[in-house]
Amino acid sequence: MKAKTITLTVALYSLAAIVCLASQTHMGTWKLNEAKSTFAPGAARNNTVIYEAAGDDIKVTVDGTDRDGKPTHNEWTGKFDGKDYPVVGDPASDARSYKMVNDHTLELTIKKGGKVTITGRIVGSGDGKSRTVTTKGTDAEGKKFETIAIYDKQ
Repeated sequence: MKAKTITLTVALYSLAAIVCLASQTHMGTWKLNEAKSTFAPGAARNNTVIYEAAGDDIKVTVDGTDRDGKPTHNEWTGKFDGKDYPVVGDPASDARSYKMVNDHTLELTIKKGGKVTITGRIVGSGDGKSRTVTTKGTDAEGKKFETIAIYDKQ
């Protein structure tokens, strides 16, 4: 019985450490490297993305431009647990979820009115200096798109 308790305790602490390290991989300010990125024609751009602690949650603040070049700003606060949390300030979405795949990778799902509009994968580099965000979805006109956005840590 004692061995089971010790094993379970070690497993729980290991899981907590992995969650903490994965969160840390993505934390900070990320600036779009437009020269290395690939966008569909007329696609919006997230120029700066900030991941920061907000109590027990993560807050993600996104500043960018829409397809017409007008500034955009939205915020999301939640956990990297795969559950939907509300998005504030984005007319194209009302919920977003992040799910940890491993210590360098997150899966992303964006919804509007309960319908998935964008899915993606965020992969941090081994050295923590850059990350690649690959997204696929359908725009407001019903056209499918794919983007590969490269971000540099500030």
